[in-house]
Amino acid sequence: MSSKLIIALDFSSADIAMQFVDQLSPSDCKLKVGFELFVSAGPEMVRKLTNKGFDIFLDLKFHDIPNTVASVCKAAAKLDVWMMNVHASGGIEMMHKASEALGNFESPPKLIAVSVLTSMTDKQLQQTGVNALAKDQVAHLATLAKEAGLDGMVCSAREANLLRQLMGEDFLLVTPGIRPTGSDRGDQSRIMTPADAIRAGVDYIVVGRPITQASKPLEVIAMINAELSNVDS
Repeated sequence: MSSKLIIALDFSSADIAMQFVDQLSPSDCKLKVGFELFVSAGPEMVRKLTNKGFDIFLDLKFHDIPNTVASVCKAAAKLDVWMMNVHASGGIEMMHKASEALGNFESPPKLIAVSVLTSMTDKQLQQTGVNALAKDQVAHLATLAKEAGLDGMVCSAREANLLRQLMGEDFLLVTPGIRPTGSDRGDQSRIMTPADAIRAGVDYIVVGRPITQASKPLEVIAMINAELSNVDS
């Protein structure tokens, strides 16, 4: 069975990233390429990773006028990524155009939306002018994303149970801010352990520094996969 673990490759260069990736097996994890690595290493880095057999989550959170986002989604899909995302706050038309743009691909990537960043507290969200609790804003944006034809949502594990009830079983929930038991919480505010996240209804968990900065990353990966497997069983 495919792993539900996505490792965030938050590295500053292609060389450092590949030194880490060369230890890994595509059967044990998927990989996330975000802003830092993509800006420093470019699309070629994504091609190298897909050529090694990894499913790639391109985490660039596209957010612009609808036609621009549609065009960049088509360009990203040509990199053969497994999944990409857009900001739900860009609105339903933007999300719909993005989804529509991927419809002509034979095997289109999964398209998911970002709602409220997992680093944000209720107070920080309200400081942006959104007069709502984070969980309520997440639910609102998830409803728009589903209506726009997207496959799922990036969310905090603490909103996963609510979204699973509202959106149904076919709506993908992808959760960053996951910290294995005993790990430092870092800059994340709304966090959960891997097993708790899956129990809450999450489909895929994203883990970065607790793996990439570990002295024995393969042992951490094996521990997380075993924990996830135990939940499934």
